[in-house]
Amino acid sequence: MSDEIAYMTALEVRAAIAAKDLSPVEAAEATLAHATGLEPKLNAFAEMTPEVALAAARQAEKRLMAGEATGLLEGVPVSVKDLVPMKDVKWTMGSRVMADNVADFDAPSVRRLREHGAVIIGKTTTSEFGCKAVGDSPLHGITHNPWNLDKTPGGSSAGGAASVAAGTTPLALGTDGGGSIRIPASFCGLVGIKANFARVPTYPVSATMTLSHQCPMARTVRDAALMLTALAGHDRQDPFSVAEPVPDFLGACEASVTGMKIAWSPTLGYARPLPEVVEICAGAAKAFEDMGCAVEQVETVMDDPVDIWNAEFYAGVGTRLKETMEKTPELLDPTVLAMLKESLDMDIEDYIANVFRRYEFREATRLFFENYDLLLSPALPVPALDAGTDMPTGMPDDRNAVSWTYYTYPFNLSGQPAASVPAGFTAGGLPVGLQMVSKINREVDIFRAAAALEEARPWADARPSLT
Repeated sequence: MSDEIAYMTALEVRAAIAAKDLSPVEAAEATLAHATGLEPKLNAFAEMTPEVALAAARQAEKRLMAGEATGLLEGVPVSVKDLVPMKDVKWTMGSRVMADNVADFDAPSVRRLREHGAVIIGKTTTSEFGCKAVGDSPLHGITHNPWNLDKTPGGSSAGGAASVAAGTTPLALGTDGGGSIRIPASFCGLVGIKANFARVPTYPVSATMTLSHQCPMARTVRDAALMLTALAGHDRQDPFSVAEPVPDFLGACEASVTGMKIAWSPTLGYARPLPEVVEICAGAAKAFEDMGCAVEQVETVMDDPVDIWNAEFYAGVGTRLKETMEKTPELLDPTVLAMLKESLDMDIEDYIANVFRRYEFREATRLFFENYDLLLSPALPVPALDAGTDMPTGMPDDRNAVSWTYYTYPFNLSGQPAASVPAGFTAGGLPVGLQMVSKINREVDIFRAAAALEEARPWADARPSLT
């Protein structure tokens, strides 16, 4: 892939195609070649879909020549995580249990990508059933971080993040049930947003049905806003999907942040981050004071809701996989199997008690945001881990292969918008993400703050060496 196409933003690709300076077919061919060339280093794709991509690119070119190209993502290369069904393409969820499974329909998110002219180049890797915060699975092996190939890109949206960070596609569709977009966004130096619950319709019903989101990862704030605009909106297949008109996410990127009331919390009250991570994120939070925001440090935002999240997430997945756990447990990732077994040992009274606790937690979180427009925190307590490991060293015994993340899962429980945006780099050259959380249904506040930070402290020109 030429330097002129690699690392182009989605908005730049779209504009070049609209101006007929770039052919959608040429863009697709170059993107496929770039992805194929990097696979030995990254292992980012569960399956490449060149025929699908080139057919979509040819259709985009026909529309362009006929003056009919109107899609928000017309001719733009994208990828889709392997947790999301895509018609006539393998849908394995990173598991040997599903190795031969082929989807016979498109998820609403995939359908909308197609409707907006996107060129889907492949399905990207995920940890098994999205159950770990790192980038490996029994079926597809280990995915590597472009910033340091000995490190994980994070998970579970591992391949999409690695591919975007490596300049292959400007956009990737990920999923987030406990941080699975924000975690790899933080580790890979990307913008990853979990929109409000059901802002993007989800079908079929996820095993973690009230926690799961399908949303964008991108290198720039405006690219993420563009993709979310294409994905968002009510769909009858998802009765929970938000029925209000899609907000102007791109327009929000132009809005001033002056006067915003922002809470900055280094630990939320319970996390155990590395001092270097806190220092980097505190510097990013300080930038908002310089932009005219009122920034208040808040030591305790909440009590750790890890038990509530564990009960809902792993009980859902464990129920779906109960037969596999009983008959062919050797097919599952041992770490995932152990967590699922523990969740299914819970009795029904304890489970329902946690459901009630979740709604109490959600209301307490809503009340906290009555006083602030945004909450800022580190996205993660550490930079990227060594590839092939499940958790940072020195974690307490009550942490598992997702809950060590500390900062991300609370906002799947509350359902409100949350994003990771680049805050800076460690002394070792690894990205660190700043988490931004807004009020319910107020993604626009995240986009205006993230765009302002991107302008004040540009990050998109930083590129990994892939060595």
